[in-house]
This record gives sequence, structure tokens and C-alpha cells, in this order.
Amino acid sequence: MHTAEYDTNKKFQHLHSAHCETGVMASMLSNSGLTMSEPMALGLSASIAFAFLPMIKLNGLPLIAYRMPPKTVIKGLQKRAAVRMKFKTFRSSEKGMDELDRQIEMGKLVGLQTSVYWLPYFPDEMRFHFNAHNLLVYGRDGDDYLISDPVFESVVRCGRADLQKARFAKGALAPKGMMYTAEQLPAVIDYERQIPLAIARSARTMAAPLPIIGIKGIHFLANKLAKLDRKLKDPHKIKLFIGHIVRMQEEIGTGGAGFRFIYAAFLQEAADLLANPVLQEASEMMTEVGDGWRLFALNCAKMCKNRSSLDLKYLSQLLHQCADEEQKVWQLLRAAI
Repeated sequence: MHTAEYDTNKKFQHLHSAHCETGVMASMLSNSGLTMSEPMALGLSASIAFAFLPMIKLNGLPLIAYRMPPKTVIKGLQKRAAVRMKFKTFRSSEKGMDELDRQIEMGKLVGLQTSVYWLPYFPDEMRFHFNAHNLLVYGRDGDDYLISDPVFESVVRCGRADLQKARFAKGALAPKGMMYTAEQLPAVIDYERQIPLAIARSARTMAAPLPIIGIKGIHFLANKLAKLDRKLKDPHKIKLFIGHIVRMQEEIGTGGAGFRFIYAAFLQEAADLLANPVLQEASEMMTEVGDGWRLFALNCAKMCKNRSSLDLKYLSQLLHQCADEEQKVWQLLRAAI
């Protein structure tokens, strides 16, 4: 193990990523001396998943998740990559900003949990009350903080007042000024041991016996879709439900197809590292799974926009196919490891 050090004399290397938490961790570790890709951050932390949670509502509609809960990537990398992280939350927003300044002055890269709504560099149409957006602060210029936000193509700036609001927003998943830094890094990662363990963990999650988790959860949602018109008689309400699925899949975070594509890239990287052709085969299959999720979302969107007739049985069939094809991937992976 060695102390995580960011060389402020070198130009910061921004990493444009598909997802915020995986992107922040890949960027933080890579800029601190431990090279890591975003797909490896997702795969090694065993963060891919599926959950249909009707008991948890978002604007009156059920939560649908395609990854493990927030912080799972960070905590998973602590375990699998032997990275030592330090977390802090604050009751006082002023103390939280003062500590951020102190860490920057020490030459630290600082990860923050924030609310998208209060980040002014987001376009208006993308700003909504979501309190689990991760970003990386790599410096300060006067009253502006220099930010590497993984979902943007290049680095951005954010004023102190706006960043303070974003860090201490109220509501669900309130960040409470949560910040995190890498304190110690391993010289190398034992990929031969840790990759199979991480894959096995994700395979167990996707094979969970609970009807709302993993492959069973996808089938559960598909069955609900097929009978949706029995519960919701109003076609407008049906389309709101379908539109909600698309938003959760394609717009909130990385979504279903997005995480499947990232995981496919992880499997490809793992295949090269371990010289395992079965993992390469699984990678290609997972890419096709992502294509299936995208096809499902496309048909949902067409029906919501009246570009094709509403056909709940067809949507249900597509979703069942996504579950079946994804199950084949996890069965192959279980056999491979």
C-alpha cells in the first residue's frame, strides 16, 4: 500500500464517462496513480443489478434500478481493489465548504455527492431534484471550483454558493455535504483473484430468489406490463407508467442498457487480463443484452408518442426476452468462474 497522491504539477486528466459514480472513482484512482477504467470500476465493485421496487415511489411511480444503491461502487472498490477511502459528512454547510477547501489546498482529489438541480453548468432541461450525483473537484480558482463531472465531455467550473447548495440539498438521499478522498492505494490489484469474486457476487445478485430482484425481477415487471390495462384503465396513465420505465432505463443515471454495455466492456477487459475466452464470449452476449434493452425502450417510446399502437403484450414479450438472454449470460459466467 502507498499514500494516494495527486500530482498538481501535472495536467488533470478528465475522464468522460457513462455514469457518475463509476466515472468519479475511475478518474480519482487513475489520476492518483492506480490506473482504472470505468468498466473495471463497475465490474470489480459488483454494482450491476436489477430491482423492481413497487413499495418505493418516485412521483407516485415505482422505483426501477439497474445497479446497486449509491456508494456501492466506492465501497466495492475498497473491498476488491484494496483502496482505502475516507468519507465525511457535515451538519454545517460552511464547515463542509471549509473542509473541501482544506483538502484542495492539500492537493487532494475530492469526490462529492450533490444534487443535480443546483449545479448551474447542467442545461435547464437536465436539472432535476436528484441528490445522488457524484462529481470530482480537482482544484479551485478564486471563488470557482474546478470540477471534473464524468457525464460532461470536458471539465467545468462551479461557483462556491451553487456548489454549497448542491452539496447540502434537502430531500431523499440528501447528501449532507458528503465528500470522499482516496487515502491509500495498492501497488497492484490482484485481478486473478478479485475479478472472479466480483463476477460471482453479481451473478448471485441476479439470481436472487426474491421476485423483485435480478432476473426474477425483470420477469416480474414484464408480467405486470402485460396486465397493466387491467389496473390502469386510462390509456394516458398506462403511457405515463411506460414512459417512467424508459426514463428510469435511459435517462436516470446510466439506466438498464447503459450498465449492460459498460459491464460488457468490463468482461472484455477481464477476458484480456485473465486470458479467458469464455469471458470474451460473455462480453459479446452482454452487448446483445444491452441491444435488447434498447429495443424495448425504443418500442416503449414509440407507443408513448403515438408513433405505434399501444401493445402491452408485445412490450412484455420484449422484456421477458431481455430477462431470458441476460440469464444465459449469468449462467455462462457462473460456469466460467
